[in-house]
Amino acid sequence: MNEVKTASTLAMLGGGQLGRFFVQAAQNLGYKVTVLDPDPDSPAGKIADHHICKKYDDQEALLSLAKTCQAASTEFENIPAASLKYLEKHITVRPGSHAVSIVQNRILEKSFLRENFFPVGDFAIITLEKDIQSLDSSIFPAILKIAQYGYDGKGQIHVNNIKELKDAFSKFNFSPCVLEKKMNLDTEVSVVLARSVENKKVFYPIIENKHVNGILDTSMVPASIDEDLSKQAITIADKLSSALEYIGVMAVEFFVSNGAIYVNEIAPRPHNSGHFSIDACRHNQFDQQVRSLVNLPLADTSIHAKAIMVNLIGDVWIQEGKVINPPFTEITNENTIVHIYGKKEPRPGRKMGHFTVIGKNLTDIKDLVDAARAKLSKR
Repeated sequence: MNEVKTASTLAMLGGGQLGRFFVQAAQNLGYKVTVLDPDPDSPAGKIADHHICKKYDDQEALLSLAKTCQAASTEFENIPAASLKYLEKHITVRPGSHAVSIVQNRILEKSFLRENFFPVGDFAIITLEKDIQSLDSSIFPAILKIAQYGYDGKGQIHVNNIKELKDAFSKFNFSPCVLEKKMNLDTEVSVVLARSVENKKVFYPIIENKHVNGILDTSMVPASIDEDLSKQAITIADKLSSALEYIGVMAVEFFVSNGAIYVNEIAPRPHNSGHFSIDACRHNQFDQQVRSLVNLPLADTSIHAKAIMVNLIGDVWIQEGKVINPPFTEITNENTIVHIYGKKEPRPGRKMGHFTVIGKNLTDIKDLVDAARAKLSKR
């Protein structure tokens, strides 16, 4: 396929922080961007060349994108696959609707992984109450996850027995769910990669992640896992992108349990854990998203520094019920870079920004992270 020429207009479905970084990367490469997002205050919409403030399935909005844009991408997996399928009839869409339709539904995703012999933890599909009665008790303790529209720990309930599972299923209004057996985790890691239409692939270094309350807290590069596990993770992510016929940037999250590696979930987009690449790599994950979309050669993913990325959650802005201005200037220096996403209102658990600490030595980087956290926690 021919390259989409610069000065063309690209469409971004989704107006959050991932869309915002995409807009910046696209504009830096000479493209214009139209953002489709129903939020009038969307972070990406604020800096885009054009913001269509309508729902993702609005036919008039989709028709406008089809007429005025040359290619389209997404920033999160809950964009209706039907919207992508409509756009595919008119313009280039990457990732495609087929891959997104699988990954945006936990039942389809888990089934795809198992059917294609990728390593995945024990799980059961719960669509009706009768599915609960036939379960083996060995699956407990477990986590019930709603099949669609869950993220950052939302749409998940920990359950220890049949009774708790029934109660949790009721709380989800009997919506289709996946029940995942809890694992004893050694650690969690992720692989961010980009795949082109010519099946060229580039991989970022393995990322080690820590979560708090179901939300990513820190991401560290390089990860502390051994070389064999790192190779396994890269190989699995590589095969997954091919099996999905995926074009664009994707992330694969892994559990490491008792020395073995398992696929947790797939994100059909740039990923929070890949934000370190903005400050520690020659070309970041959003550069790759644009390049794979417009058919430019994928770029160098090598790192020029070790890094730890720390999410800034809305709680940092809230003190005794009041919104404050955190002292970000006090932590900003040549090694610590702060990114604020431009969201209108801080809320507990809401991702408002992140900071990345870079350097040559991880011990020194960890010390700087601790010092920055201490300054931000002072009230």
